[in-house]
Amino acid sequence: MNRAAVTSRLMGLLLLAAGYPSAGFAQDTLQPYQLVRSLQLVQDRIAAGDHAAMPMQAKLLEMIDTRLREAGAEDFKDPKNFRALLVYGMSGGNPVTVEAAVSRAKSVDAQDLSIAKGVINYLVGRPAGAIEVLRPIDPMTLPSDLGAFLALVKGSLMATDDPVMALTLLDEAKLLSPGTLVEEAALRRSVGIAVTRGDAARFARASTQYVERYLYSPYASQFADSFVSGVITLHMSISQDKLADITSMMDPEREKVIYLRIARRAAIDGLSELSAFASARAEQGRDGNTNQGDPRAELYSSLSTVTSGTIEDVRTKLGKIDRSKLSDGDRALLDAAQAIAGEVVAPPASLPGATPASAALAPQPKPEVAIAQPADAAGLPPVEGAVSERPAASPSGGTVAAAPGAPAPSADSAAVLPASAPANSAGPDTTDPTDAAMMKTRRQLDLIDQMLGAAPK
Repeated sequence: MNRAAVTSRLMGLLLLAAGYPSAGFAQDTLQPYQLVRSLQLVQDRIAAGDHAAMPMQAKLLEMIDTRLREAGAEDFKDPKNFRALLVYGMSGGNPVTVEAAVSRAKSVDAQDLSIAKGVINYLVGRPAGAIEVLRPIDPMTLPSDLGAFLALVKGSLMATDDPVMALTLLDEAKLLSPGTLVEEAALRRSVGIAVTRGDAARFARASTQYVERYLYSPYASQFADSFVSGVITLHMSISQDKLADITSMMDPEREKVIYLRIARRAAIDGLSELSAFASARAEQGRDGNTNQGDPRAELYSSLSTVTSGTIEDVRTKLGKIDRSKLSDGDRALLDAAQAIAGEVVAPPASLPGATPASAALAPQPKPEVAIAQPADAAGLPPVEGAVSERPAASPSGGTVAAAPGAPAPSADSAAVLPASAPANSAGPDTTDPTDAAMMKTRRQLDLIDQMLGAAPK
């Protein structure tokens, strides 16, 4: 009998139990391990994309909680029921119920009691205590249903302090419980850890496996967040061909959304090439259905070329974008891009009314340069929901834009001077219109970094 048929029969039995006139029917009829096994089967259907099974999951958790609250020492003499209690706890069960049930259990194996202690620590938010208790226990030596959950929990707990071991444990969880919600969670968490470690190969492999098996899971949005962040973080190590291979396994709508998110993040982080690629793929579509005219793709592709030699074309393209179809954050980006595009083509500001000789010889107090950058930043257009998420590097490979509150660069090391700042004797002769234009352009690049770095992602 296949898994779907077994699940359907169990769900029918549970629905009968839930609707029976006697409130104690389900508790009297079904053992804890039977209820927990039913929960696992329902969760596996959810992981495969059956969102309609989620109400049944909630009902099962309620029934299991009630059954375990009433379970006595006699129930836990059966090792299957105590293991079911542990699995329930590691599935996100009620810590009060788990702790109370463990206290009533007698004649339980010492290792199972240690696992129970670790699970309780995990549930009540004591990760250090949970790791200390669970570290010596090898999930591969346990029954597969219990071992898989233990490997998943240990892998999650150790992700920060020992990511290499965490990935090994998550691999064990996948091995012990393929095709289940445990494998779905293990793959999803592996993606995030691989990004943290800078392991592009592991990131690509885990992402490929997740998209192949669990793209329609209700938890896939969490994978999408990690995937987009990983593409941005590992952009130097992941080829565009590999990225295209992974996204090609998605349905067209999901692929478009992923590329739009990548294009936006890449534009904000100053990754012009990646932003242009992702924008083009979002517009390209699939199966003859293009997404030409999507205002988001047009905006993000324009951001990547806003200081290029085709600035007039970019300004025209920005002017045609339908603002009403953009989010608040994207409208702020559009405003920033239009302001910068206007600044780039504006004529050079008039020079101070000083003679060339006096301008070149005039002393330049260093503090004025140090405070010029904060004054520029304060004059930027307001950006809704501004956060300090500046690009790792400017599009031109120059210096990083200063984070809010960071000390301004000293006069000796400043690479970009405000166009209005008087030149000192060691600097270029700003009375030359060419030099003035070059300095103005460099200043606009710096402003772009600040504007886009302040925009919400």
